[in-house]
Amino acid sequence: MNLPLLRFSLLLTTALVLAVAVPLSPGQEVESGYGPLPVFEFHSGFWVNLHQFLYHEARLRESTPEAKAAAANASGPTLKQNPVPLSAAEQKTWEQAIAYYRANYAGKDPQINIDLILLKNQLGDFEDCDELLGRKKKACDAGLPGNIGIILEAAAPVYRARWWANQDRANRRWVARVAPLIREQGVGLSQRLADIYQSTWPKAKIRVEVSAYASSAGAFTTLDPLRVTISSTEPRNQAPDSLEVLFHEASHGIAVPVEDAITRECRQRDKPIPRDLWHAVVYYTTSEVLRPVMQEAAPDSLLGDAIVPRQANMSPMPADLREKFTQRGWEEYIRLLNIYWQPYLDGKVNFEDAIAHLVSAV
Repeated sequence: MNLPLLRFSLLLTTALVLAVAVPLSPGQEVESGYGPLPVFEFHSGFWVNLHQFLYHEARLRESTPEAKAAAANASGPTLKQNPVPLSAAEQKTWEQAIAYYRANYAGKDPQINIDLILLKNQLGDFEDCDELLGRKKKACDAGLPGNIGIILEAAAPVYRARWWANQDRANRRWVARVAPLIREQGVGLSQRLADIYQSTWPKAKIRVEVSAYASSAGAFTTLDPLRVTISSTEPRNQAPDSLEVLFHEASHGIAVPVEDAITRECRQRDKPIPRDLWHAVVYYTTSEVLRPVMQEAAPDSLLGDAIVPRQANMSPMPADLREKFTQRGWEEYIRLLNIYWQPYLDGKVNFEDAIAHLVSAV
């Protein structure tokens, strides 16, 4: 039995309100989704983008020459380079900001480091303010720790004059391209994924910080509250792949029952808990559920032989996802997921049996 046919067009009846063509304040929401089940809320926030850009630049300074060249080529020159060099004062201010980020944040992971998580969330919450210290407006005192508020306020004029317009434009362009896919498919996909994970999709819209730069992976998710940060310039995040990235990241917040079930089964069998098995399940599931949509959204000329045909002991996952599994050392998971998890997605076994068989085979 194949995956149920999702009647997406009947599930979402209220159109998205697109604000891409309207000049926005630094943190004004770019787009929201409304309907029977809220899905995503996209923001192109000035402070979050400045923060992510400085973090990116600081990490770049710590990289090897090869990594620097790869990062520069991946992003394109229009977002980072300026036709007019920075003035001496601007250069000094910008270098001070990068030095601060190198000293305090460059060695930390934005997905798991509590300092970076809290900072990102706080900057998002104060996106409508044109300051962070509350010197002009007390309500805009973000209460940031240390000197980061001073650093960001000092760097803000340089960033706004030299980079922000291009990066904000890239963010809005990305939202404009993904919006039709969310409008047509978002509710059905979210319900399908929640059903698979024996969970519920959040009642509130999931906030998505659209930024020119995110982590080295191009996107990451933080919890409590569930928020997704995604790079609008990352080649791997472009439509229709952007849809899969969004739902993969959002699934981190609803796939907890999978992780709990794996942990429970491992303890019952006195087996070590595979650290990345639940993550592999999320990757596989998102790809499988979204594949019909991806095939419909992508021109035939772009698909080619990207989908690997199902054979014995072979996952039907796209070639690019197979590559991700290989890069992470998950080659064995490809076979196991195809044997023990795919039947659950096809409705042939129940959730508990699928997890039990999967853990038993690891």
